[in-house]
Amino acid sequence: MGKLYLVPTPIGNLEDITLRAIKVLKEVDVVLAEDTRTSGKLLKHFDIATPLQSHHMHNEHKQVDALVQKLKGGAVYALISDAGTPAISDPGFLLTRACVESGIEVECLPGATAFVPALVNSGLPNDRFVFEGFLPIKKGRQTKLQELAEETRTMVFYESPHKLLKTLVQFVEYFGGDRPASVSRELTKLYEETVRGTLSEVLEHFNQKAPKGEFVVIVGGKK
Repeated sequence: MGKLYLVPTPIGNLEDITLRAIKVLKEVDVVLAEDTRTSGKLLKHFDIATPLQSHHMHNEHKQVDALVQKLKGGAVYALISDAGTPAISDPGFLLTRACVESGIEVECLPGATAFVPALVNSGLPNDRFVFEGFLPIKKGRQTKLQELAEETRTMVFYESPHKLLKTLVQFVEYFGGDRPASVSRELTKLYEETVRGTLSEVLEHFNQKAPKGEFVVIVGGKK
């Protein structure tokens, strides 16, 4: 039997990679990467010569069976995403589940993920929280927002820059404009920013300042 490593990669600042992650990426047979161009730059920066293989949301269903057979045959793979921890709003779950079901050892290294620093940095309660990732784009979105309007735990969302304003408008509509919130963008990067306030205040900020970068949105739960 081989082994699958799930290896977190930096979400921005390359210095956030761990020494152990570099060691594993150098020692495995193949690195499965969401985007080989993005990951190729990371591996080159750390002088890692391990072969890369594309593994992303559009081909992971087709690849899982073949990868499992190679792992059963003794291959050792590392799975990485473009940034952060694999399978957190990124590919990785399907292969991990298949390996677990086939008795193949899976090990996830600790490391970078965007929502943890955004949550801790928000000033909102983080002893109990719910991670929602990206909301449904169309089907089921309204139902999900209605459901979350009653959620009492702190809520964590991911959002892209071109959808942020629409999402904040809907949060005001469904959760109320006075609900506390914190929006972090470009975490660990040069233009890192966190905006805190009520949902109405945060929405006003981004109405005046066009959203740029990738966002983590933290919203307080219902009182």
